[in-house]
Amino acid sequence: MRIPFLAGRKKLLREIKGLRNELDVLRSRIDMPAELVLQFASDRTSTEFQAVYDKNDPLVSICIATFNRGDLLLNRTVASLTAQTYSNIEIVIVGDCCTDDTQKLLDSCTDNRVRFENLETRGDYPPAGSRRWMVAGTKPINRALDLASGDFVCHCDDDDEFDLRKVELLVDYIRETRAHFVWHPFFYETSEGKWLKNPAEKLELGSATTSSIFYHNWIKRIRWDPEAWRYNEPGDWNRIRRIKYLEADCRRYDQPLIKHHKEQNQKKT
Repeated sequence: MRIPFLAGRKKLLREIKGLRNELDVLRSRIDMPAELVLQFASDRTSTEFQAVYDKNDPLVSICIATFNRGDLLLNRTVASLTAQTYSNIEIVIVGDCCTDDTQKLLDSCTDNRVRFENLETRGDYPPAGSRRWMVAGTKPINRALDLASGDFVCHCDDDDEFDLRKVELLVDYIRETRAHFVWHPFFYETSEGKWLKNPAEKLELGSATTSSIFYHNWIKRIRWDPEAWRYNEPGDWNRIRRIKYLEADCRRYDQPLIKHHKEQNQKKT
């Protein structure tokens, strides 16, 4: 009796997944202006769009939103970025009205590729809880996109760390494939402090995170949505599913290139 039960369960899971994919498409159709979708379809073949792949030393913007994690930000995250084997980067950090010593700590960083701007007011997020977690940091990360001037763009959570060859490897890969968007597996820390690997076999909810994507600068136009919580979606996935709706060429790089640390406590204002 067990075999039919398992077969039925697998069929049900496939059907649920199919329905979820259909829902993603419907949501994206509502969320995405038709003009933007048509603009991407036109621009992707343009000389200007394609030119970034042919640059010998393209600039990569690494965007970070942060709130009151100054020590972790500087000594873990920024340390892993400034040590990258690929040097033509800019590290754009925007504070969500930080009230700790983030400014002072970043001022002590002598690497001129690091830029920091602290917003005067925090984003308008839902009350504390899962809905707030889904969209916290939306305001500073969208500001970081405004400031980013790179040919390619990626992100890093303010307590995560990059493999030291991440940028080098992904620059080579995206130029070779001429993909529009790349994602990759990653290591993540459990609540018990164990490290596991998310293979990220498919570009879907639970298999992509803010720090595990890399893309052509055109995609900066797809912003984080502060209302993503209304769909009960994390902001990073809400944005990625809209990028998929563009019919962007999304490709998987097969090596894990970040460590996604478990959530750390933050000082509260």
